[in-house]
Amino acid sequence: MLPQSLDKRLCFAYFSSIAASSSSALSHRRLRLLPYRSHATPTSFSAKCAAGSRPGPAAQQDDAAPGYRLPPKEIQEIMDVPPNPSYYVSPRRDRIMFLKRRAMLPLSELAKPDKILAGIRIDPSSNARSRMSFYTGISVHLLMDDGSLGPEKVVHGYPDGAKINFITWSPDGQHMAFTVRDGEEVSKGSNLALWVADAESGQARPLFKSTDIRLNDIFELFVWVDNSTLLVCTVPSSRVDSPKKPLIPFGPRIRSNEQKNVIRMRATKEMLKDLHEEALLNYYATSQLVLVSLDGIVMPVASPAIYVSLNPSPDEKYLMLTSVHQPYSSIVSYKRFPRKVELWTVDGRFVREVCDLPLAENIPIAPNSVRKGKRLIRWRPDMPSTFYWVEAQDGGDANVEVSPRDIVYMEPAEPLNGEKPQVLLKLDLRYRKISWCYGLHALVYEYWHKTRRTRTWVISPDCKEFSPQLLFDRSSEDAYSSPGSPMMCRTRAGTLVIAKIKTSEGTYILMKGLGATPKGSVPFLDLLNITTRTKERIWESGKEKYYKSVLALMSYCPECEIQLNQLKLLISKESRSEATQYYLSIWPDKTEVQITSYPHPYPQLASLQKEIIRYNREDGVKLTATLYMPPGYNPSKDGPLPCLIWSYPGEFKSREAAGQVRHSPNKFARISNNFPLLWLARGFVILADPTMPIIGEGDQEANDRYIEQLIASAEAAVNEVVRRGVAHRDKIAVGGHSYGAFMTANLLAHAPHLFCCGIARSGAYNRTLTPFGFQKEVRTLWEATDTYIKMSPFILANKIKKPILLIHGEEDSKVTTAMQSSQFYDALKGHGAPCRLVILPFEGHRYTARESIMHVIWETDRWLQKYCASN
Repeated sequence: MLPQSLDKRLCFAYFSSIAASSSSALSHRRLRLLPYRSHATPTSFSAKCAAGSRPGPAAQQDDAAPGYRLPPKEIQEIMDVPPNPSYYVSPRRDRIMFLKRRAMLPLSELAKPDKILAGIRIDPSSNARSRMSFYTGISVHLLMDDGSLGPEKVVHGYPDGAKINFITWSPDGQHMAFTVRDGEEVSKGSNLALWVADAESGQARPLFKSTDIRLNDIFELFVWVDNSTLLVCTVPSSRVDSPKKPLIPFGPRIRSNEQKNVIRMRATKEMLKDLHEEALLNYYATSQLVLVSLDGIVMPVASPAIYVSLNPSPDEKYLMLTSVHQPYSSIVSYKRFPRKVELWTVDGRFVREVCDLPLAENIPIAPNSVRKGKRLIRWRPDMPSTFYWVEAQDGGDANVEVSPRDIVYMEPAEPLNGEKPQVLLKLDLRYRKISWCYGLHALVYEYWHKTRRTRTWVISPDCKEFSPQLLFDRSSEDAYSSPGSPMMCRTRAGTLVIAKIKTSEGTYILMKGLGATPKGSVPFLDLLNITTRTKERIWESGKEKYYKSVLALMSYCPECEIQLNQLKLLISKESRSEATQYYLSIWPDKTEVQITSYPHPYPQLASLQKEIIRYNREDGVKLTATLYMPPGYNPSKDGPLPCLIWSYPGEFKSREAAGQVRHSPNKFARISNNFPLLWLARGFVILADPTMPIIGEGDQEANDRYIEQLIASAEAAVNEVVRRGVAHRDKIAVGGHSYGAFMTANLLAHAPHLFCCGIARSGAYNRTLTPFGFQKEVRTLWEATDTYIKMSPFILANKIKKPILLIHGEEDSKVTTAMQSSQFYDALKGHGAPCRLVILPFEGHRYTARESIMHVIWETDRWLQKYCASN
């Protein structure tokens, strides 16, 4: 018999309903750990709980009843707890904005009529992207000299219940701009308006004086040009009614390749289907750009076009405008349409065309393949009006061997006397990005997927005599050797450059990293001397209880030169049982001033047990996982529990990288709609993210041994939880989302002895339907036929005998379409396998509506109770 106090602690979980106002007290309710049916072993932990429980909500509901279902009320409450506000620091680092959010969207948001064109979803009623998440409130605090927050200023003036998006600070941090949407009704849609608010008073108002001006939010909506002017995409005033679909089609849909082009595309959806959809894209996406001042004065700029990117120069004199145009394509999204980049002055003068790239249907499917021509055109953030770009020397084809592979160029907005572009650097790998440091230095990153090699170069862009120096050369898979990334600061123009740190010994940059170690992640901050390559660790997270992480540099200096003893950092701090809080760390004493005090969102799990465990695969590969156990549970006294293993396979080039620890045991355990920690409250042990590495060393193709390695990893995980005495061997379920669902189906087909049932969400099960590659597989079906067939659980539907729950969003636009789950279900049913298919209306690859998420939880709980806990 269990002690009475322990019995109560194990059999009940405490869920809280957190009130909206700060004055509301936490109310604790008891949630019985109810099995769907009685457990077979009367002395087990779950049976002990069941013995003192009456039938629960899941057991009382009719499985065949139609409509959306709800899990127990206490679980609803925990899922409905609003997430903590997001933060947004002002450019001058003197204010911090907190943005309130709701936990989940209502299904009515997804149910609004929309149009899917060229890979984007459009809400016709507001001429905006559809299905946008949103904020519900804004508050602003001054940051005081001692690091504390000043009084809260609630941004006000906009309608109650407004949906807020696209919040940005002005470059000087004195104003905020954001959009406001009204209305909840599915049939009417919602209007979209651009508002500005004063940071000092919090007073908000519409920016445009005329209500006749409508915003066009299909692509980038607006950007600050200077402290008092915004560049905004609007609906052209000459636009009339939308094109009507003809009753009689224009003609048949014809696709031809008589030119014998080799064009390989991964499976796609939501592309343009016909001339009518092309007309609709032109109608909804074409914008007239206008410059609007804070006092409401409006000036049109440039000609109407489909603008996808708006970029003012740091000196506020030029506008870099990127647009797409016809001819369109029916097989690729707008991102590969013909693309034009132009330069204009802010007073409306056309300067020049930077490039006009043709349609890019034929980018090879090999990783690191890119578009031909100028790409990644950006302003230098440390110069007034100089821009840079990259051009592939291999025709964009990663299969071509050539040196150099990429060249980085730079030139001013208006070159003088036929001035040629300057070559900044020639790279043998594929260009990744540049971090600038006011002309003195810049860090250039290159990468090659096939070898996982990544290199970082130091260049001096304004000193031609300085030769590029190799700073780092390492494997991107090697988390233990990661040097981190440079910390950035805001210039006077609001751009981001690398911060320079001054000490008595010289000038350094700050490198922040996750600090992966064999004992878990320990985030760090290093001083790095780029010239001498010497570094010094000046800050590190605790290792015993708390997990700390540097989020942002809070010291402000327009020249981005900061004295080390005047350093201010925004850091986060959390533990296994304490929710994340934000602090200001003030140097030289490194004093930490707490600026938030969020309650525990689910205090009933505050004492859950969490451990990063390590174990070996039979071939010697080291594996890791995070083991969660219910509060108060003692395996030596209470015996094994039902267990849910939730994972996602990963591909590696080395055994050593596959075995590295990339998590921290001290991080707070957050519950999301894709993570199964809820079942801790139902008496389950959870093994989260056990590594399932698929390794292909050297020239080996990892997927040629996918099944063998997957089974070996799963078997090692099962054996470990059984060895520890926390899981009953006959009560272990497996589940996953997307590629994790694919994994789940394969494990039930190839290793049915390991698991009693499976849960597969949004998976693809027939790889012959993705013939030009999937995940990191770059070979085609015709090049690796045996691998495609062997990896497809659909082909082995007749071998699956264990119960499997299939869940899929009806409007999944990825390669994992709902058809994959439907056909897999039909194949399973055709062979008498115990299976269930749940198709969620309006949902995509991930589920966002409250009704859908609650139903998924109900379905999962029913499945686990029926086929695992009661097995």
